[in-house]
Order: sequence, then structure tokens, then C-alpha cells
Amino acid sequence: MPIRRILAAVIATATLAGLGLTGAATAATAQGAPSYVTPSQCREGGGEPRIDLPGNPCVGGTYDGQAVD
Repeated sequence: MPIRRILAAVIATATLAGLGLTGAATAATAQGAPSYVTPSQCREGGGEPRIDLPGNPCVGGTYDGQAVD
């Protein structure tokens, strides 16, 4: 009986560790190079390109906060 509990604990730990590594890899990929959108993409996504603001962000919509190029 104790072997089953130990085995279950080992499997649970390995599963949680695997999920943690997957999450870290996803976060590293998502924070790669900055993404740029065109003014038309910003508008189509429901936002407004604000080239008068620092960083030229797309404000609102799908691309909110991304730089407009």
C-alpha cells in the first residue's frame, strides 16, 4: 500500500513539473520580439492607431497596446 502512495505522489509531481515547464516555454515565446501592426490592421481589429502618443500604440481592440508601424 505505501508503494502505491509513493508512486502516485511521484506521478503527480512529474505531471505538475511538466506543466510548469510548458508554461515557462509558452511565456518565453510570447515575450519574443515586439510585434507591429499596420494602421489598417489596428482599425480592423477594433482599435485606433495613435501615432501621436509615445511608442505609436494601437489603442483598443484586438491589437491594444501593440506598436503601429
